[in-house]
Amino acid sequence: MIQSIELSNFRNYERESFAFHEGTNVLYGDNAQGKTNVLEAIYVGGTTKSHKGSKDSEMIRSGCKEAHLRYFIEKNSRVSKVELHMKKGSSKGIAIDGVPIKNSSELLGLSNIVFFSPEDLGIIKDGPEMRRRFIDMELCQLNKMYLSYLTHYKKVLKQRNAVLKQIQENNDLRPTLEIWNSQFIHYGVKIIELREEFLQQLNDIMKLKHKSLTGGKESIDIVYQPNCKPKDFENQLFMNEDRDIYMGTTTTGPHRDDMIFMNEDKDLRKYGSQGQKRTAALSLKMSEIEIVEQTIGEKPILLLDDVLSELDRSRQNYLLENIKGIQTIITCTGLEEFIKNGVNIDRTFEIKSGTSNQK
Repeated sequence: MIQSIELSNFRNYERESFAFHEGTNVLYGDNAQGKTNVLEAIYVGGTTKSHKGSKDSEMIRSGCKEAHLRYFIEKNSRVSKVELHMKKGSSKGIAIDGVPIKNSSELLGLSNIVFFSPEDLGIIKDGPEMRRRFIDMELCQLNKMYLSYLTHYKKVLKQRNAVLKQIQENNDLRPTLEIWNSQFIHYGVKIIELREEFLQQLNDIMKLKHKSLTGGKESIDIVYQPNCKPKDFENQLFMNEDRDIYMGTTTTGPHRDDMIFMNEDKDLRKYGSQGQKRTAALSLKMSEIEIVEQTIGEKPILLLDDVLSELDRSRQNYLLENIKGIQTIITCTGLEEFIKNGVNIDRTFEIKSGTSNQK
């Protein structure tokens, strides 16, 4: 569980701290007061990344050059202090219990976080980038080797693309592609294999969650669509080499993967109703919670960003029933809906213009 977090010049917070209960915590207040910023800070503290994909410079308070987060996490009766320092124009600094770490993978595993917001509907209905981001963020929390493979893959991809552009100007540089191709294939194959394994596990869980949510009336399947199969990677990269040089970018590899959600024989993205997409998004997030439990043997921290207002009563009840026993931090505009549903609230925070009033 997260015990507390301290913010300094983060988003619209000059200096604020939050001490959380191990049960249900509710941050409430009008829109645009800073509720979501607290959840973002927690997510950054656990993963080093923004759930929105924001850059460090975008999270630093307007008019400031740097921001700090201090994050206390309890795991197996031991409390760890995580500190993050964000500074414009430089890499993020991270320390655990006062000791600087060189690799962010050392932080992963201290806490596991599931973030659920209305924007998660985009995983179902938007383009492939959001779906790849979902896979990467979850696998990076669960598998340190995946994080390593992904980090190296992105570096090699960047280098390979730079070489492709250089070859456009000087074809004599073409043989240098081989240096990057072997590394690119090695890391790419590892990523594809781990994604395939993860999505199969997720699919098995999600089918059951979705069946329960729809009363057995609908079924769902996650279908992984890799850009290429591991055994075909090397050949496909070679076959596309001329096109890559012409375009100045790499057109083969897991950075172009996708997955689709099938309801019976229909692609939900194209043919699903708004209600079906919401049900799929809820099933996906509930499955994410369970896959964390199955993989690491403990419950994650659950962040719900104004989710209840987006769900009808039956989906609200399903969600609230299934998060019992999980430390949950919820944002909303008012407490009326919780009171109406008889939800047990352990601690509340009223948020106004980047300040908090704990009750």
